[in-house]
Amino acid sequence: MLHRMDPLMPAAAYNTYLIAVPLATHWRPATCEEVGCVQYLNGWASLIDETSELGQRQAHYIRHDRTRRHTEERTPDGLTRFTFEAGQKCYGASSHRRRLDRVERYAVRGGDWRGNPRGEFREHVRPEDWVEDFGEHQDRLKTVIERG
Repeated sequence: MLHRMDPLMPAAAYNTYLIAVPLATHWRPATCEEVGCVQYLNGWASLIDETSELGQRQAHYIRHDRTRRHTEERTPDGLTRFTFEAGQKCYGASSHRRRLDRVERYAVRGGDWRGNPRGEFREHVRPEDWVEDFGEHQDRLKTVIERG
């Protein structure tokens, strides 16, 4: 459960500082080999319950997938174990990503978790400027709180 202290000032008095590495601009698709995928390196087993409709569809897919090598066996509890040898693309390969050599985005959004009442948003070109802005903002908040 998330616990937040009650803010001492309205949302407009605060800023939210973000460091972002957006998926669309800072990452690219990658292979299992590039990301050191554990399934690619060691192989894996998939246990399928063919008594369910989902399990039947999964087993059918695996049996007809000509891009991966596997062995098949029944377990004592009635499941089907498909064992895949190392060195082949895993089923999660489409989600593998590698970070591109691009600088993070250093942004400041007006407001806090309650919202951005003034709609403010800006980005700093240099990380040093973002850090300085953050420190100055913290100092301003401290001064206002100390004054009461």
